[in-house]
Amino acid sequence: MLSHLSIRDIVLIERLDLGFERGLSVLTGETGAGKSILLDSLSLALGARGDGGLVRQGAQRGQVTAVFDVPMDHPVWALLSENGLDDDGDLILRRTQSADGRTKVYINDQPASVSLMRQVGQLLVEIHGQHDDRALVEPDAHRRLLDAFGGLQRDAANVAGLFAHWRKARKTAAEHRARVEEAAREADYLRASVEELEQLGPVDGEEEDLAEQRARMMKAEKIAADINETNDILSGHASPVPVLSSLLRKLERKSEEVPGLLDDIIAALDASVHQLSDAQMATEAAIREAEFDPRELEDCEERLFALRAASRKYSVPVSELPALAERMVGALAELDAGEEKMAELDALVAEAEEAYGTAAWSLSERRHETAAVLADAVMAELPALKLERAKFIVNIESDAEHGGADGIDQVAFHVQTNPGTRPGPILKVASGGELSRFLLALKVALADRGSAPTLVFDEIDTGVGGAVADAIGQRLKRLSGNVQVLSVTHAPQVAARATTHMLIAKGAGGDETVTTRVSTMDNDSRKEEIARMLAGASVTEEARAAAGRLLSENP
Repeated sequence: MLSHLSIRDIVLIERLDLGFERGLSVLTGETGAGKSILLDSLSLALGARGDGGLVRQGAQRGQVTAVFDVPMDHPVWALLSENGLDDDGDLILRRTQSADGRTKVYINDQPASVSLMRQVGQLLVEIHGQHDDRALVEPDAHRRLLDAFGGLQRDAANVAGLFAHWRKARKTAAEHRARVEEAAREADYLRASVEELEQLGPVDGEEEDLAEQRARMMKAEKIAADINETNDILSGHASPVPVLSSLLRKLERKSEEVPGLLDDIIAALDASVHQLSDAQMATEAAIREAEFDPRELEDCEERLFALRAASRKYSVPVSELPALAERMVGALAELDAGEEKMAELDALVAEAEEAYGTAAWSLSERRHETAAVLADAVMAELPALKLERAKFIVNIESDAEHGGADGIDQVAFHVQTNPGTRPGPILKVASGGELSRFLLALKVALADRGSAPTLVFDEIDTGVGGAVADAIGQRLKRLSGNVQVLSVTHAPQVAARATTHMLIAKGAGGDETVTTRVSTMDNDSRKEEIARMLAGASVTEEARAAAGRLLSENP
């Protein structure tokens, strides 16, 4: 419930702090005293559109703070948690309005958006008046109120869950069908490609190994000619080894004739002969090492070229050919198993659809039953509200072909204000005064179901008096047993039933300007105010006596 409202520098309000209690609180005062300013201020704290014109003249900004005492199981806490806002016992909504039009929003002293404040406000307070249709403007609201009246929220949530499951099953089946159809269109290509790749049999890392082997053999082929030429020189007919060996032997025989003269030559020639012999053996070893089968090089090149041709054909690197082959095999397997899986998925879709349809029809039947009960409950309230010739209708149109998360029903509140006239949507048929009384009857019928914890009624008794005003007061009082009710009223019959009675009046401010003030009245001042409401400008003793009777009849 709303426990405290603090207003600073809004229109005629300079400084105002109000505390609210449970039950029925009424606000009365002369026309123009500032009752609408008070409601505009509350609306600002609930996320209504800001306006720099609301700021009191001479002030740079205005501010409204609304404090709510909300049970911890109320849905508003989940909303705040989803938006990363902490809870700290009471729920505090604060809005500052600058004269230049800018506004700032705080929820529990944490910056927030106007949109979030509006969502929070809708969960906490409903403001209704003769020209306020927010509670009835959306057909979805009618359905939610009907479900709340019949206690059908759990059934409705189950239908929403089954619809989501059905929609997910349809999406899964559709995606699988698209894959199967795509695979079917490419089936011949896939089979030919799989056969080709299976024959090719690409292996991870094969390209690198083949390229390295090919390069080695090509280098060996190129250098083999040089090695053979070297071998021909060292070991062929023109080999210098025999000549040098013969010359070495001659010099050795004659070295005895001239001791010491030929020693260095002999040593050098001997070393040369040995080195040439070593070179000859190394060359022969190199020839054996470089030998390879030309067919092996040809096979290597053919394999490498085949892999690279497949790479170009399928537009993937050679290294990805094995994975491509696996994917194609998988696609063929999915195609082969696609029809069987498609049948399974279609069966799941049909099962989900049937489950949704059964639950939706069951919910629809309960809604039709509840609609009749709700209509009767509202109708029972209408005679006392001077709507005895009117008819309230909960119109339900069910269409199983166009069901959704909310079921198969379109719910709308219709009324017939006079016999012989055509029933129609409540917002189009009812006048302002009738709309407010229909709304009150609906709220009384709903009691604390489908309602915000605080209801504000703005002069819904305008244009009525006597028994009708008394009937409105009775119903506001009954309603306040379940939720907190605030009523701005001109009807003494309503004011007399209040738990708390507040007087709104104009007075002189500190800077000789006019300000709006609100005071909570005691029994004596309350009796005088109700007498004023009965008598008008001049309060008579008869009016005071009548006020006393009203208060005594409604302790």
